[in-house]
Amino acid sequence: MPFVNIRITREGASPEQKKQLIQGVTDLLADVLGKSPATTFVIIDEVETDNWGIGGKSVTERRVLEK
Repeated sequence: MPFVNIRITREGASPEQKKQLIQGVTDLLADVLGKSPATTFVIIDEVETDNWGIGGKSVTERRVLEK
């Protein structure tokens, strides 16, 4: 029973994009590991950019600096 947790920043991933992620990961586990799609769980967590840090700075800060 595979469990996959995908974390992305909350920046407007559409329901269709999320559907594609869930289906794609499910298909990948079936193709590569032979896992049953019926028992494959995929959860998408969306994280605010203020709550996601890279190199000591939040994503929000890094994006301001990149401009």
